[in-house]
Amino acid sequence: MQRRQFLSLTVGALALAVAPASVRAEDYRKLKPAVWSAHKMDMAIKAMYGTTATIEEGVKLKAANVAFDSGKMATAANGGAIPLDFSTKIPAKTIAVFQDANPEAAVCVYTVGKYDMTTYSIKIKMGNPGSVKVIVEGQDGKLYSATQKLNVAKGGCEG
Repeated sequence: MQRRQFLSLTVGALALAVAPASVRAEDYRKLKPAVWSAHKMDMAIKAMYGTTATIEEGVKLKAANVAFDSGKMATAANGGAIPLDFSTKIPAKTIAVFQDANPEAAVCVYTVGKYDMTTYSIKIKMGNPGSVKVIVEGQDGKLYSATQKLNVAKGGCEG
């Protein structure tokens, strides 16, 4: 075997051996099952974080592909795939998404490390009008949030 091939294989094997040690994920469905069975947004948030008190700053939330009525209420053209874009610059432990239009309030929870990405784009389903709330659990232990009220067009025709 040539020396360059040996070195590249050795470096590749070392990278694979180290990578799994730096990747971590929490299974919140097992750790906190009450979050995933809660039917109200406040109940799910309390089950996840122990409180519903949040600071409404430091988190950006935008429901994409929506029309705004009176500047506050957004109307999603298709309740089957509502794009959500959210981000924060707050050093975070977790980022969670909740909604109050479907039977279960929790949508997703991300465990965030020191150098992890904190800009996300996801799609959610909402069968009825409601609110979406993104909560960032900061490294400082405080909860930061942003909320967006959404109206859902029936039939996907914005009206």
